Amino acid sequence: MKEERQGTEEKETNYDGIKPGQSLKRAISFEGDEVGRGKEITYCEMQREVRRLQSALHRLGVKKGTVVSIYLPMVTELIVAMLACVQLGAVHSVIFSGFSARALAERLRESGSEFLITQNVSQRGGKEKRLIETVISALGAGTFVKKVLLVNSEKKIRNGTFSRTATIFFCQDFGYDKADEIKNVAVDPEDPLFILFTSGSTGKPKGVVHRRKGYMEHVEESYRQIFGILEGDVHFCTADIGWITGHSYGVYGPLSNGVTTILYQGTPTYPDPGRLWRIIDEHNVTSFYTSPTALRTLMKADSTYVEKASLESLRVLGTVGEALDPVTWRWFFEKIGHGRCPIKNTWWQTETGGALMCPDPASAMKKPGCVGKPLFGVEPVLMGASGPIKKPGEKGELCLKNSWIGRCIGIWNDPDYFNKAYFAQYEGLFTTGDMAMRDEDGDYWILGRTDDVLNVSGHRLDSAEMEKAVLLHPNVAEACVVGFPHDVKGQGIFVFAVPKNAEAEGQKEQIQEIKNQMRKEIGAIATPDGVLLVDDLPKTRSGKIVRRFLRKITNGDDLEQEDTTMLLNEEVLKPITEQMKRWFALTACGA
Repeated sequence: MKEERQGTEEKETNYDGIKPGQSLKRAISFEGDEVGRGKEITYCEMQREVRRLQSALHRLGVKKGTVVSIYLPMVTELIVAMLACVQLGAVHSVIFSGFSARALAERLRESGSEFLITQNVSQRGGKEKRLIETVISALGAGTFVKKVLLVNSEKKIRNGTFSRTATIFFCQDFGYDKADEIKNVAVDPEDPLFILFTSGSTGKPKGVVHRRKGYMEHVEESYRQIFGILEGDVHFCTADIGWITGHSYGVYGPLSNGVTTILYQGTPTYPDPGRLWRIIDEHNVTSFYTSPTALRTLMKADSTYVEKASLESLRVLGTVGEALDPVTWRWFFEKIGHGRCPIKNTWWQTETGGALMCPDPASAMKKPGCVGKPLFGVEPVLMGASGPIKKPGEKGELCLKNSWIGRCIGIWNDPDYFNKAYFAQYEGLFTTGDMAMRDEDGDYWILGRTDDVLNVSGHRLDSAEMEKAVLLHPNVAEACVVGFPHDVKGQGIFVFAVPKNAEAEGQKEQIQEIKNQMRKEIGAIATPDGVLLVDDLPKTRSGKIVRRFLRKITNGDDLEQEDTTMLLNEEVLKPITEQMKRWFALTACGA
């Protein structure tokens, strides 16, 4: 951050007596979208930048309890903004920078935020996005925002006009000296720390609220339990900070434990599929936390990208976000971990704040896909039609008894929804919406969402189990199984599969092989009624496949009224819909 500190060294020295270059323990190692655009920030430098932004926000009128929205890409200013809000007792609401103006405006309105932090331009995957134009459009759609603070930006705004309702301020206009020092803000442990919007089953974003003390204690302790801590540890979480994984294990978890965290602005495949492996080697990363979807994407690439990397610094591997199939587990374990790094396949949700289950070292090395046993203070209960399930091997809905310190405290401005969605189904239990099974060793296995469980001719089939069977096909990189109305069976089974080699001949043969694979692995009842080979699947920015859209497509529903702005790749919906229409037409004529 030398270029940002020019001309201010004397003030900084007067402020805390520490010149730049002292206290050299790295807090953040930033890697930009373009190779060679990285920088490192020590804990001392980060503290200085946080206090400077804290001072600017204080002068703009941000106080305890104020909601401050942050619409920034994966840059160091994003973490600084979050921590500045914490210091002021404000409530931060990070909004993913890939969202459209409509999605941004909706989240700004829902939070009631009057303050927004953003920047002019973001760059990701070799593509430039003018965030400021998205902001202008969003504010024009009607929000409560009164003041916008631009960080990391030139004093240029295209079209000349910013907004009729909001005033723009530039962060570089705010310096810091001792006269601006702000007294510590008295906060209650139960005060809100942040709002994080996540998509509900209806597609309408819901603002999950986490409290200060419980959340921070949870992610600090769970980070230690999952990844361990050794001197010199470097942690690389690939999740965007706009999602809960980025909050908990990209920012608060590692930093609260004094660990260096990697902040990467790019994508896993830009400029080539070897970028993540080079980052691991260049920064001597010791713990690597990512999603199965990201891994499956990289598995499709030429194996030489992995073979060129050393990866010897790695000690612990981790996954999060969705079911980890055995094929992906084995590749991750052997190719990335070289057969020596345990894979901590964690289970948790936005609402839980941090991980609630994680395999012990033995299970992490030998049980592909299991999420292990509950962490501290977590009491899982499997519920079936007749009550709690205690017998190993039986499937049930995963619920949580009592509470744990990191649980969210509600949905912003909608307490009725919170109680109805999570506590109404089973008295005294938090309903997660996931199906699970407990084996004879007491380890848990996540089987998919309850609304992803298919009822085929009276048989309940788990989508995750069927997807694992599909992924055993040598030319399948990704798969999603959904149900659709069937005149005879009640629900039919439909498979969407992404081939590793899209040019491979014999699509009909591959489709039949996939059907045979599912019959072999699960049984005749799991034979798909339809299979489509598609170029890609609709995913959120964190890599989760959004099955809701695929269910609607197979049901023939119109997607025009759906909020698709949370998707990384909205453009895939149209070709999938067209393929589905052709499938229906061919099926109708008996082809």
